[in-house]
Amino acid sequence: MEHTYTISGMTCMGCVASVKEKLEKVAGIERVEVDLESAKAQISMTSHVDLETLKASLPEKYSIAEEDVVPLETVAEKSKWVQLRPLFLIFFYLFGAAFLLNYASWSTSEAMLDFMGLFYIVFSFFKFLDLKGFPESFRMYDPLSKILPFYGWAYPFIELGLGLLFLMRFQVQFALVATIVILGITTFGVTKTLLDKKSIRCACLGTALNLPMTEATFIENAIMLAMAFWMLFGFL
Repeated sequence: MEHTYTISGMTCMGCVASVKEKLEKVAGIERVEVDLESAKAQISMTSHVDLETLKASLPEKYSIAEEDVVPLETVAEKSKWVQLRPLFLIFFYLFGAAFLLNYASWSTSEAMLDFMGLFYIVFSFFKFLDLKGFPESFRMYDPLSKILPFYGWAYPFIELGLGLLFLMRFQVQFALVATIVILGITTFGVTKTLLDKKSIRCACLGTALNLPMTEATFIENAIMLAMAFWMLFGFL
C-alpha cells in the first residue's frame, strides 16, 4: 500500500532530505518521496507502519498527518526519461557548446577540455541555487561527504574551481587528477546506491530539480571520468 501524508515544518530542500532519510530508516518502509511545495510525502510500505511510529522517527520540528491511502499499483509514476529530461537537455547543450567552440579548427582534446569546464560550471551553478540543502542530499550517497560533512558544503566551490581551471587551461593536469579522485569517490557511492536499489534524490543538479538517482547519474560521471583518464594519459 501507498500512504500519502502531510508534513509540516519543512522550509528547504535540506528539510526534505532529512525527512526522507529519517522515514526510510523505519522498518517496513520501502520507498519515500517528499515534495516541499505541496508539503506531502508518499510512503510505500511492505507492512503497515502506524502514524505514531512515523512521528517518533522525525525530529520535533516536523509533524506528520495521514491524508489518504491508495493501492500502490494505482499510483502512476513519471517515466525516468521524463524526470531526467533536464539532465539530458543540459548534456545536449554542453556537447553543442563544446563543438561550436572548436569546429572551425577542430581539436578533440580542446573540445573535451571545454566540455569538462562547462560541465563543472553549469553543475555548480545548480548546486549554488540551494547551497544549504545540497550537502544534506549529497551525503546520502557520497562516501566522503558522509565522513566529512564539510566536504558537502565545499563541493560546489570545488566544481566551480575545476571548471575555471579547464576553461582557462591552467593547471590542467592537476584538474584532471582531481576529477578522477573526486568523481571516482562519488561514482562509487552512486554505484552502491544503484546496486542496493535505494530510491533517493540525485544531487548532481543540486536540489532545485527533483531528479531521481538512476543509471543516468552513473553514465554522467563515467563520461567525465573517461575524458579525464584519456586526457591525462595524453599528458604522460
